[in-house]
Amino acid sequence: MKRSIAAVSLSQRAYTEIRDSILSGKLLLGTPISRRALAQELDMSVVPVSDALQRLESEGLVESWPRVGTRVRIPTAQDIRGHYVVREALESQSARLFAQKSTQEERAEIQTLARTLDEQYQKANGDGLSSEASFDLHRLHQHFHMRVAECGGHPALSKAIERNQILTFNWLYDTATHRNSFPPDHHGRLAQAISEGDPEAADAAMRQHVIYGREELLRTFQMLYSDIGPRYVGR
Repeated sequence: MKRSIAAVSLSQRAYTEIRDSILSGKLLLGTPISRRALAQELDMSVVPVSDALQRLESEGLVESWPRVGTRVRIPTAQDIRGHYVVREALESQSARLFAQKSTQEERAEIQTLARTLDEQYQKANGDGLSSEASFDLHRLHQHFHMRVAECGGHPALSKAIERNQILTFNWLYDTATHRNSFPPDHHGRLAQAISEGDPEAADAAMRQHVIYGREELLRTFQMLYSDIGPRYVGR
């Protein structure tokens, strides 16, 4: 039993380390991945690293090909559009529920988080951020959207957002295209709209928020990754 628990712990640590390296941009899209090199870097055997990579492959962050090996997966245009469809559906519903069910304390919390986010994004747009600060900013952004879902009072919706990797892929796309710039008060306007108690207005505000910059993101992806991801072009 102890060996089993230890193995799970090592696999989880490997998963977290590799996933964070992808989300931070340390492992770029298309980068080949060596199980042995990762195992050596993480000071563990190849087994937990392989378990972690299998999990990451099932989540769509890495891919393996016969006689080619494993690499960080480059999303296709279809992947990205599909992600936006699912994200728009789930997060619009979370905004509606937030408008209906959130408490005054929760609305104040969301507005405080939004102000902090907007301040950090403006700093990133002006002075730039270190890789560590950028990672923390994306983690804060993920926390903001998860709190909106959680305050809607339906854990199943929060779990659906997590299970579908909705915010993880949003983080990945922003990192891969170096997108740290948003209009002033981008999250503040959303927080205000969903805090006014009108489900329809909250739904519309979240939809507008989610699809902001989608087409520019797709163009940037094609420009940056078409030469190393032939499966992406034209799809």
